[in-house]
Amino acid sequence: MDHPPFAAWETFYVILGSSAAALTGLQFVVIVLGAEVRAVTRGAVRAWGTPTIIHFCATLVLSCVMSAPWRAISNAALTVGLFGVIGILYVARVLWHAKRQADYKPVLEDWLWHFILPAIAYLALIVFALFLTSRTHGALFGVAASALLLLSIGIHNAWDAVTYIALKEQEENQ
Repeated sequence: MDHPPFAAWETFYVILGSSAAALTGLQFVVIVLGAEVRAVTRGAVRAWGTPTIIHFCATLVLSCVMSAPWRAISNAALTVGLFGVIGILYVARVLWHAKRQADYKPVLEDWLWHFILPAIAYLALIVFALFLTSRTHGALFGVAASALLLLSIGIHNAWDAVTYIALKEQEENQ
């Protein structure tokens, strides 16, 4: 059974999911280039590169979840809520890896874009999942905003990685 509130978001999630999928592929190129110029190590990739891929993939999966032909909005709400919980657990794991690696010392911007904003996005998914059945219209905007935030985080962090690698290569060539 098709739910009109979900159907109205189909184009949004097609665009969002396609963007996330394309950007995921580009991030793989960034990691390979970083490895070639020895700008990244395994610990740094685990702490800084992999989360970018995960946020892009989370956006893609969330787009699929929100485009699925749910029989009941409560099922979608449960899935989005679980997705948020898994995201929070992942952010905690990333924080653990970032604290263990010694290749790069994070600055305030790193804390914001790699830990605080992702945690906000995943926590927001949990909150909006709670309201998806009772306040569907507003909650759908909240889920969409969370998905856009995850995509924006991925774009920012990928760009940050590219500039870091380019500057590192430039330093080594001088």
